[in-house]
Amino acid sequence: MVRAQEILGYEVLARLGKGARSTIYAVQDKHNQVYALKHVMKNKPKDARFLEQAILEHRVASKLNHPCLRQSYKLIKQKHLLRVSEVFVLMELVDGVTLEQYVPPDLPSLCQVCGQIADGLESMHKNGFVHADMKPNNVLVTDDKRVKIIDFGQSCAIGTVKQRIQGTPDYIAPEQVQRKTLTPRTDVFNFGATMYWLLTRRHIPTMIPKGTKGIEYREAEPAPSPRALHPEIPEALSALVMDCVEQVVKERPESMARVRDRLDLAMGQLQRRETQGPA
Repeated sequence: MVRAQEILGYEVLARLGKGARSTIYAVQDKHNQVYALKHVMKNKPKDARFLEQAILEHRVASKLNHPCLRQSYKLIKQKHLLRVSEVFVLMELVDGVTLEQYVPPDLPSLCQVCGQIADGLESMHKNGFVHADMKPNNVLVTDDKRVKIIDFGQSCAIGTVKQRIQGTPDYIAPEQVQRKTLTPRTDVFNFGATMYWLLTRRHIPTMIPKGTKGIEYREAEPAPSPRALHPEIPEALSALVMDCVEQVVKERPESMARVRDRLDLAMGQLQRRETQGPA
């Protein structure tokens, strides 16, 4: 049972958020170190998947070490009648807002944030993992524009074929819907869909857009490029986004490193435009 002021010996400073079966607290240990503590409870048999995701999140995040990836330090399981009924995950506390809430003041700031996301995903891939749920709500941005990628509950080893569809409808890659092999290019699609939303405030059409019932899916509809919607967006940036969201896996950029290189080129276009003025 969770006490009001203390959990597992950690002093509770604040409740940061609440999900379907989880609550996240800001806590402090006896050495005055501050952390985020996620508490996940199983109330019904079908809640087991929430425990599994929390356990998976820690197993993946604890193997990663990059400034753009949220750190996970400890996993604590509690049992009832010999079965795990509660899970606690002690994580890095990040003071920031989600990318969905963050409003970049200009295109260079947006690109700078996206560059950090690309760096974090590249680090995951080098360690053998795919995030598999990259979207604005899974990125935190601090006041000084530092990025933290969070929520590794759907992450998996590169080459995994999942038994059921997992992902967020407006950002999900075709191979996730079709339950095919997940690779770094899966994150490239999710990343491209995220950038499309950031640039246009529209969602790129996917095979299971939000509101789709059951497991039915359809071919994604074509979408206008970011530049077609907003001519001030540089061609290099618009083309990068559209290449990232290609339906055919092999037609996307082969790695996040390549994505970052092209993002740097787009930022160069922006800088030249600012110094030279519009053509």
